[in-house]
Amino acid sequence: MWPVRLLALVALALAADIPEEDDVLVLKKDNFEEALRQHRHLLVEFYAPWCGHCKALAPEYSKAAAKLKEEGSEIRLAKVDATEESDLAQMFSVRGYPTIKFFKNGDKNNPKDYAAGRQHEDIVNWLKKRTGPAADTITEADAAEKLVDSSEVVVMGFFKDLEGNDAKTFLQAAEAIDEVPFGITSAADIFTKYDVKEDGVVLFKKFDEGRNVYDGEITKDNLVEFIKNNQLPLVIEFTEQSAPKIFGGEIKTHMLLFIPKSSPTFEDKLSNFKTAAGSFKGNVLFIYIDSEVEDNQRVLEFFGLKKEECPAIRLITLEEEMTKYKPETEDITVENVKSFCNQFLEGKLKPHLMSQDIPEDWDKLPVKVLVGKNFEEVAFDETKDVFVEFYAPWCGHCKQLAPIWESLGEKYKDNEKIVIAKMDSTANEIETVKIHSFPTLKFFPAGSERKVIDFNGERTLESFIKFLESGGTEGGTAEEDLEDLEDEEGEDEETDEETDDEEADHLKDEL
Repeated sequence: MWPVRLLALVALALAADIPEEDDVLVLKKDNFEEALRQHRHLLVEFYAPWCGHCKALAPEYSKAAAKLKEEGSEIRLAKVDATEESDLAQMFSVRGYPTIKFFKNGDKNNPKDYAAGRQHEDIVNWLKKRTGPAADTITEADAAEKLVDSSEVVVMGFFKDLEGNDAKTFLQAAEAIDEVPFGITSAADIFTKYDVKEDGVVLFKKFDEGRNVYDGEITKDNLVEFIKNNQLPLVIEFTEQSAPKIFGGEIKTHMLLFIPKSSPTFEDKLSNFKTAAGSFKGNVLFIYIDSEVEDNQRVLEFFGLKKEECPAIRLITLEEEMTKYKPETEDITVENVKSFCNQFLEGKLKPHLMSQDIPEDWDKLPVKVLVGKNFEEVAFDETKDVFVEFYAPWCGHCKQLAPIWESLGEKYKDNEKIVIAKMDSTANEIETVKIHSFPTLKFFPAGSERKVIDFNGERTLESFIKFLESGGTEGGTAEEDLEDLEDEEGEDEETDEETDDEEADHLKDEL
């Protein structure tokens, strides 16, 4: 019996020894199952060491792990290097980095995807919602104070009857919002402490006016709208951490201020911007972007701005089609910002479409160079078939396609009926064609119908020739969707094209 018992003890000791880094469990294929057995509630990040988004998340992820550990919570945070543990990545359908999944009661078949914010408070609040009641029942003033102080935003329901309909409706609203902690109380001394005289809902926050009191009919939808409209600052800075809150919110019209924080006029400009924001609360989200931060240069590029042109304001709508607007004046006063915003809301603004100047030699080479200012004239020439590549200079797939596209241009350089062209879609925009990924290939056949045919076939010279010779009827459709957009980060290190798509989704969200 002793050898059996000894082996069991050794196995138990080994099983318990899961390494940690900064309070985060480090998981591999050989200890993953054991981690699920040991921890009823386990949040796991699948990451890549080279991924910039993973690097930005790392300190916040560790802070969340440390906070839960300090509180004695049974929730643990873990991480898996998905580039090393490819079997685990495949098992859990990891298609991009970071991918974060929540495992409950050791169930590895149905993990829940984490899709909330990337600040440590967001992570902690989301996890507590997943493992406990939607709202904490508060009976003592000290506990209420502790809850209100625990996060940037806290919502408290004050109801003398916790079994009443309004209290139940409040709990339904609490269940619908992951990123904010909720409390509910019927204690008279807590009503007094927070100067609440009747049943109601108060949103406490550590910015702007400090608190918002709901005064309408208590329905789930009304409460959710009230919380969504008040949980963000009047003006929020765009950062890696705030991006999920900005783009995941209900407000899809964003007013942007591009400004260097080091500017001597920063405080004055931001104050004007914030003053104007108060008139559009709930309708337009006001955001400022430090134009000197390296990570923000792609955003400036997307709006056709250079650092030396800042401070500047722009407006963008994030509906099915992203549409940008530019003010007539760049003078950032309260009146100008409000006027610009009102003109948009009244439908008086036309979209701002970027265009480079037409190069003098745009038609001298086999592949013609299109910009916003000459696109219509060339692409919709009724006498010619025009095949256009819409590209981004930083896109790895576009770089791979470049020599093939040049060969295609060379083949047809003397053909008066066929034009091979390209357009940098990061610097040029056109109203008739919306580009969502790079490279995008579109065919504009001759004629007056202004037809546009998507090319989704194999990106080879032979396939392109077959497509063109058939007038766009053959070879333009692939068995699989080849549309992809790649982030420059890690483009030489990524081996899975789906990872490019994940990075692309994040980039498109940022923009």
